[in-house]
Amino acid sequence: MALFFCTYIFHFLFLQQIIKTNIMSVYKRVLLKLSGESLMGDDNYGINTKRLNDYAEQIKEISGKGVQVGIVIGGGNIFRGLSGVSKGFDRVKGDQMGMLATVINSLALQSALTAIGCRAKVYTSIRMEPVGELYSKDKAVASLESGEVAIIAGGTGNPYFTTDTAAVLRAQEIHAEILLKATKVDGLYDADPVVEKDAKFIREIRYMEVIEKQLHVMDMTAISLAMDNKLPLIIFNLTHKGNIKKVVCGETVGTLINH
Repeated sequence: MALFFCTYIFHFLFLQQIIKTNIMSVYKRVLLKLSGESLMGDDNYGINTKRLNDYAEQIKEISGKGVQVGIVIGGGNIFRGLSGVSKGFDRVKGDQMGMLATVINSLALQSALTAIGCRAKVYTSIRMEPVGELYSKDKAVASLESGEVAIIAGGTGNPYFTTDTAAVLRAQEIHAEILLKATKVDGLYDADPVVEKDAKFIREIRYMEVIEKQLHVMDMTAISLAMDNKLPLIIFNLTHKGNIKKVVCGETVGTLINH
């Protein structure tokens, strides 16, 4: 009887551990797009340590559940290429400066993740060892399969393309099941909710509708690339702690855009 009871307890605890570590997530591999501006937190410029550490904790949580996480980060909290053009910078040089800003953000996130025991590697779209390893699909996928968070910096490596487009491109390359665009708002609205008080929240929409209605969720190059490759996209608010876990567990959070 005692042996039976011990065996029962062992199987119960084993099952609980399986549930805890695996069954919660509905996605095996995701690409998370973080905006540079969101890293500012309540600051006017740069990287807010509290916001950075909060993001790292949430990323570690889903990585610990067995979700393979690729990340692309913008650089708008440090430098944005288009804003540089308005100040007299050459567009190509401005975009290259923006690419370097994304590398700074990526290194900061890697450092924050490593500090809390989450393995992460930075890949760069242009060669800059030892800052980061030159990106290739095979190396990034190998990192993901080994349990590392793969942070892919430098945008596409080319001017005239945004980090949103880079996120869609990398998501396709690493065969992510879904692109998660983390923002400071709850999702997509039919108008700017800051300007229009009557703006209506959109729970689900097709890519073609986004294009037809000119909804500014991502640049049109990114939207078209995602639509052509039938890549689903969820826009959600990452400043609400726990949202990323809810998204990967299949809860209804934010706005779903699909083909």
